[in-house]
Amino acid sequence: MNYRILSLNQSLVLSLLIFALGSTAGAADNELTLAEEAEGWMLLFDGKTTDGWLDSKEQPVAATHVKDGTLNPHPCNYMLIHKEVYDNFKLSLDFRISPKCNSGVFIRTFPLKPREGKDVGFNGIEVAIDDTTTNGFHDTGALYDLVQPSKNAMKPQGEWNHMQITCDRSLISVEVNDIEVTSTDLDQWTTINKRPDGTDHKFDVAYKDHPRKGYIGLQNHGSDVWYINIKLLRLK
Repeated sequence: MNYRILSLNQSLVLSLLIFALGSTAGAADNELTLAEEAEGWMLLFDGKTTDGWLDSKEQPVAATHVKDGTLNPHPCNYMLIHKEVYDNFKLSLDFRISPKCNSGVFIRTFPLKPREGKDVGFNGIEVAIDDTTTNGFHDTGALYDLVQPSKNAMKPQGEWNHMQITCDRSLISVEVNDIEVTSTDLDQWTTINKRPDGTDHKFDVAYKDHPRKGYIGLQNHGSDVWYINIKLLRLK
């Protein structure tokens, strides 16, 4: 028997086993798994600093927004934004709300250049995060005032929730706790202040023509909300 070949084979099997276990095992908070690294995910929050984040007036973000490994946009100038501009992506994060929370995650937004006479909320699309149990146009998982979620899949206040937002050209979808609750095709949004079904919304925007790229923002609307595991995968 060739013990040298057997030893090499055993080493190969052991290496593959270690890689497989490392790829499937969950990473610690605010870290990427080996599988996520291999797939190309990026970590947008390191759990320790505000590196890479600005407020909506393009000012540096104070270290006080980080506590116990979480990022809290309250208080700040309307939202914290990540410094990079993204077009097509998957955004994955975990969040926990405070009582009576009113917040949200902005996508494809340009808060640094608000439209005349409008607050910066008109510059992007908001995925709502609110302390409610209903599934209306302003509840968790909704595209705020645009698309209501099929259900409110958020866990009660104080518990951690997982959210994934996908922007793929004209298609936007939202998952809350691994349930897809919202999806829409922006190419169908051809008229300002109108949803595709003809009902009214507040924004004087035809979302068919809305920019297909922008910043990601974590809204401050007067309430504490804590984020961890903020990760992004660019889509080709």
